[in-house]
Amino acid sequence: MHEEIFLPSTYAAGVPYAAFRKLRAESPVAWIPEPAVGPWPPGTGYWAVFSHADVKHVLRSPDLFSSHLGATQIRDPDTPEDLDFVRAMMLNQDPPSHSRLRRIVAAAFTPRAVRALEETIETRARTLIASAVGRDTDFVELAADLPVWTLAHIMGVPETDRRLLYDWASRVIGYQDDEYADLSTTTSMSPMAREAMRRKPSTTTHPDGRPINPRSAAALADMFAYAHALAAVKKKHPTDDIMSRMLEGGLTGHELENMFFLFAVAGNETLRNGIPGGLLTLLDHPAELARLRADPSLLPSAIEEMLRYWPPVMDFRRTATTDLTLSGRPIRAGQKVVVYHASANRDETVFPDPDRFDITRTPNDHVSFGFGPHYCLGAHLARTQMRALFRALLPHPVERTGTPVRLASNFQNGLKHLPVRLTPTP
Repeated sequence: MHEEIFLPSTYAAGVPYAAFRKLRAESPVAWIPEPAVGPWPPGTGYWAVFSHADVKHVLRSPDLFSSHLGATQIRDPDTPEDLDFVRAMMLNQDPPSHSRLRRIVAAAFTPRAVRALEETIETRARTLIASAVGRDTDFVELAADLPVWTLAHIMGVPETDRRLLYDWASRVIGYQDDEYADLSTTTSMSPMAREAMRRKPSTTTHPDGRPINPRSAAALADMFAYAHALAAVKKKHPTDDIMSRMLEGGLTGHELENMFFLFAVAGNETLRNGIPGGLLTLLDHPAELARLRADPSLLPSAIEEMLRYWPPVMDFRRTATTDLTLSGRPIRAGQKVVVYHASANRDETVFPDPDRFDITRTPNDHVSFGFGPHYCLGAHLARTQMRALFRALLPHPVERTGTPVRLASNFQNGLKHLPVRLTPTP
C-alpha cells in the first residue's frame, strides 16, 4: 500500500482515497519508498503526512520543515547545480527570502487588483462557454484557455505567444505522462518567441541515457530565453503587469527566470486541472449539480467544496531542518517530508462524512491552496476564474459524451480529457 502512494500510475486510475483513509487511521505519518519509474531512477524515500492537523503543522513551520533545503517536489533535483537553480524560486524559499519575493508581486493579486480584472475574466468565460454550446467538446481543452489567457494578460505576454504558457506547463507538470511530456499546441509566435524556441532542447535525456529533470535550467532553456526577451521589452516599455513589477523589484537573473516559471506553470496548471475536476465532480453528483443550477447563489460554497473534493495539487515536499518527532514518528534532519493535501481534505476529524460532496458544506477548512507563509498568492484570482466559468456554464445542461481520462501524475490531480456536450439553454 505504501509504494502505491508514490507511483504516478496509481493516480491515472484515481486518487487513492481509501489508502489515505487507512493510513490516517493506522499511520498518519508513514515512510514511503520511491521505486524507479520508467527511466527515472529510484529516490531516497520520504515521510508522508496524511492528517489535516499534521499537514497544517508542517506548512506553518518553515523553521522545522524547509521549502529551501531540498525544494518542494518529491523528486530530488539531479545535481547540486539544479538544486541551486530551483532554490531561487519563491515557492522554494523560506522566510525572510520568501517574504521579499512575495512582496514584489503581491500587489497584482490583492482583492482590489483582482476585482479590476473581474469583468474581463467574466467576458472571456462567457465567450468560451458560448463557443462550445451545441457541440461536442473536450472540456479540459476548453477550460484551459481561461487561466492561460488570464496569465498572459497579467504577465504582459503577447496574445500570439500565450499558448506557449500552456505547452511549457504541460512539459513540466506532465513529464510522468507520455501524452503531456512533449505537447505542442502553439500555432503562432512573435519574433521574440520564435527566437527563444531555438533554445528548446533537442533531447530529454543526458548522454548516458538518464532523463533530464524537466524543471531544470537545461530542460527549460527556451522558456527562460523567452522570459529574458520579454523582460528586455518591459525595461524599454514598462506597463502595469507582473513582469514590469518583477523588474522594478530588482530580481536577480535566476529569480526572474524562476518567478516566470512559477506564474507560467503553477498559475496555469492548477486551474487547468481544478476546473475540469470540478465539473466532473458535479457530473458525478447530479443531485448537487441540479441543486446548484436551481440556486446559483450557492456557487461560492460550491467552488470551495469542489476544491476540497478535487484538490488540483495533491502534495508538496518539505525537508526536515532538525531531528524531530511527528505523530510518534522520529524524523531525521535532512529527510524529505511530503504533505498530502488530498488526504488532509478528506480527514474525518475535520470534515463530517468527508467522502460526501456537499455544495453547502460549511465550515470548509480545506488546504487546497496550502497554508501558512506559502498560502497560494493567486488563490483569490483562481476562485474568481472558477466562479466566472461555472457561472457561464450553469445555465446549460451538460452531459458526458465519453470517458474522462486522468493524468498520470503523483503531484497534479489532473484530467487530460473530459468529453462533454453543452445544450443551449431551454
